Amino acid sequence: MDQQTQIGGLLRTWRTRRRMSQLDLAADAEVSQRHLSFVESGRSAPSRDMVIRLAERLDVPLRERNQMLLAAGFAPNYGERKLGDPSLAEARKAIDLVLRGHEPNPAIAVDRHWQMVASNGSIAPFLEGVEDKALLAPPVNVLRLSLHPKGLAPRIVNLAEWAAHLIERLRRQNDAVHDAGLAALEAELMSYPVGPRHMRPLDANAVAYPLRLRMGGDVLSFISTITIFGSPLDVTLSELAIESFFPADEGTRRFLRHASGDRP
Repeated sequence: MDQQTQIGGLLRTWRTRRRMSQLDLAADAEVSQRHLSFVESGRSAPSRDMVIRLAERLDVPLRERNQMLLAAGFAPNYGERKLGDPSLAEARKAIDLVLRGHEPNPAIAVDRHWQMVASNGSIAPFLEGVEDKALLAPPVNVLRLSLHPKGLAPRIVNLAEWAAHLIERLRRQNDAVHDAGLAALEAELMSYPVGPRHMRPLDANAVAYPLRLRMGGDVLSFISTITIFGSPLDVTLSELAIESFFPADEGTRRFLRHASGDRP
């Protein structure tokens, strides 16, 4: 077992990522700095409770907390169920309630790799006309679909700004979790025609960045919010987010009302 897969190495790696000194983490977790130093160096073995406590103070994602427990010789503490699992039935009902309740405005639920796991009916009109139908084959990656030159990108009026916004969100997410899949997704997005040379810096004075999307002869404008589960104890729920889009102008609001009236 190499050092980066041992509990001491994992603790040190996450502490470094969170820019915490041994003294800071020890004080926050109410353990002695000497003992923490021994754990990181491999001279002492932490208890199960200590691993969980240190992981909580370091804000380690649940998936990676399980890895830390395994590295310390303990069983994982957090379950990972499919969203259709009966034990997650109430959580799934909550997701569907949020999605349906947001209509006629579009909303989607995505997993940690930005794959769409659910959506409301208001999303469908925006997927019409996507040139590369393979982008719509499940599981749909919403970042790939948005920025791919044969996806939604040709219809995004402010593509340079929107691409910069999405890639910056992706980078911040991966800074927190350090996921190889997210790193590969970022590299792919950066290879698209609207890459680093064409992206524009974000305006620090902006209140929110709108998505401006061309639909026929109309240009629609949206702002969005993110909803996550509070204090989840399941890996799947901890990695799920609902993005809800709101009309940013009256023209977009009228378009959505009209589209919902036409939809069965």
